[in-house]
Amino acid sequence: MEQATDTIPAGTAAIRHVLLDALQLPEWNEAFLSIDGPAEPAVGASYALRVRPGLSGELQYTVIEPERIEIVWQVPGFREVGTWTMTADSQVTHAFEQTGPLATVLRPAYRNVATIRLARLANRVRQLAHSS
Repeated sequence: MEQATDTIPAGTAAIRHVLLDALQLPEWNEAFLSIDGPAEPAVGASYALRVRPGLSGELQYTVIEPERIEIVWQVPGFREVGTWTMTADSQVTHAFEQTGPLATVLRPAYRNVATIRLARLANRVRQLAHSS
């Protein structure tokens, strides 16, 4: 399991908004080419997912709590369970675990990805704050 923690100077509501806007995840997660599904997130709702290099699969929220969001996505040969945990003092921890034969092959490419995803999340939160 890979994990990283960073401070994102925004309220939990702003961070949750970005994490729970599934249709906009490709805007800040480079692995995702497109996501299609319900605009309102719900535990167990299914989203059609296309990832680089063009594989199709599915994404689901498995936990939506005030301070914890868990997202599971999978394509043939690859499954990721990712958790985002937020604290009142703006600490955000992202942890993920990947399984499957494709995950084994790609493992070297995923080093430091938790840190990179946190930076992209922070940038997205900042962009949305400046545009509103």
